[in-house]
Amino acid sequence: MVKRVIVEVLGIHEYEVADAAIFVDDLGTDSLDTVELVMALEEEFDCDMPDNDVADIRTVGDVVNYFTSRTASFES
Repeated sequence: MVKRVIVEVLGIHEYEVADAAIFVDDLGTDSLDTVELVMALEEEFDCDMPDNDVADIRTVGDVVNYFTSRTASFES
């Protein structure tokens, strides 16, 4: 689910969304993209992501791990 949200929000191809992909360097995100992505993930998972947690997320894998550790029935 995380990767689907990333593809939809960033308008990129699914093959680009590898766990090791760095949002800024590999996917070309900027601060507006980050805000939109966080909002979409919060809506998808019905949660709030604190700013200090968001600041620690650099890669797609970081996002997957973030939600895996917080959601029992999670699918990437």
